[in-house]
Amino acid sequence: MQIKLSFLGAAQNVTGSRHLLSVDGTTILVDCGLYQERQFGNRNWDSFPVKPSGIDAVLLTHAHLDHCGLLPKLVKDGFKGRIYCTDATADLAKIILLDSAKIQEEDSEHKLKRHKKEGRETQYPEIPLYTVEDAEACFPQFTTVAYNASTNIKDGVEAEFFNAGHVLGSSIIRVRIHLDGQERVVLFSGDIGRPNRPIIQDLAMGQRADYVLIESTYGDRLHEDTEDIKKIIAEVINSTVKAGGNIIVPSFALERSQEVLYYINELLTDKAIPPLRIFLDSPMASKITEVFHRHPELFDEEMTDSVKRNSSLFNTPGLEMTSDVEESKAINKMKGPVMVIAGSGMCNAGRVKHHLVNNISRRENTVMFVGYQAAGTLGRQIVDGVREVRILGQQYPVRARIVQIHGFSAHADRDELLKWLLGFQIPPREVFVVHGESKSAKSFGEFIREKTGWQVIVPQYQQEVLLD
Repeated sequence: MQIKLSFLGAAQNVTGSRHLLSVDGTTILVDCGLYQERQFGNRNWDSFPVKPSGIDAVLLTHAHLDHCGLLPKLVKDGFKGRIYCTDATADLAKIILLDSAKIQEEDSEHKLKRHKKEGRETQYPEIPLYTVEDAEACFPQFTTVAYNASTNIKDGVEAEFFNAGHVLGSSIIRVRIHLDGQERVVLFSGDIGRPNRPIIQDLAMGQRADYVLIESTYGDRLHEDTEDIKKIIAEVINSTVKAGGNIIVPSFALERSQEVLYYINELLTDKAIPPLRIFLDSPMASKITEVFHRHPELFDEEMTDSVKRNSSLFNTPGLEMTSDVEESKAINKMKGPVMVIAGSGMCNAGRVKHHLVNNISRRENTVMFVGYQAAGTLGRQIVDGVREVRILGQQYPVRARIVQIHGFSAHADRDELLKWLLGFQIPPREVFVVHGESKSAKSFGEFIREKTGWQVIVPQYQQEVLLD
């Protein structure tokens, strides 16, 4: 039995997750994500290292763009197989891919006009990576699976999906390979969630595998106490409202926006913050919130009880969901403090850029980050304390208060990741540390070695490894 594992993304960086598993003529791609770090953006345009038509199936861990965002390109370039994922992931991925395609079309048009006006060439092609039509073309290939059930991918290859506790419908994927009377098990962590997070159920523990790919987004650090989240949000809202300013929240449409609303709803119920107008200025986040409403079977006990009492995030007082661009623009003309939750979470695209343009240079305002900011993103520049940022082709001084809440993370930290690994029934033969910046991945790899004595590899981009 010879198994080859190729690391085509998220290798010593955070985004662009793509792992290729090849065994005796069967080729499986686990995740097909978009690179979001600016310095790696050109990789999105590269041809796939193997012919897409030769890939038998895609296994999708969850619907975040850095895990599913290149599916339309893969299909456009010739992939004909099935895309396996949970029902909730399929619902969410379709929304996210359509939004991504629309943004790329709009950004491409905007860049083309701006670069012609400035008389300069762009670093990347002035055409969208894929279109709305390309995104829609891959939808018929989605095939949904249930948690904890075995799915036959091809003769001798089965896949099982387990709750990853990261976002709605997210999965840990275990691939079982049967060949020549032998079995090998390769497990892909996807993104591992934290215990006791709001809304969704906790991740599955007690796995078994010969080889494990584990994420390391926060592999070199520990999270702050999550009990402080409500207190920090309350302080930000109360102090900003008192100053007469606005609160701008760059937020991922999937999970993070819903968690923000969950905490705000609790604060309003507790009368810990004053009533205020709250805008969820993201059509995608609004549609995703509807998907949450359709999948109550994935809620934890507290969220289930809240829904039954009709006092959940779906009924947050003062919440307005904007749909078209004109409604979004009208927010910036309003008097009085408002909170705007808008995408994208790392400020790379979307409506949040326009809200930053109108708010980041005023001292009475607050920009509250509630998610991880990858190196090379606009969000990372802002949280790192730059005094001036380039947004939509113009320079703006940063005068607003900048707050980053680390405890919001949907990624497990170093100790939580190790605890999950130590729950394995038997030690794996090898552990591959992926999906983390180089420093984080290497630090976590060494941490695992010290604590377990296991064989650990931190693969490089496009590295290939043979599994015995």
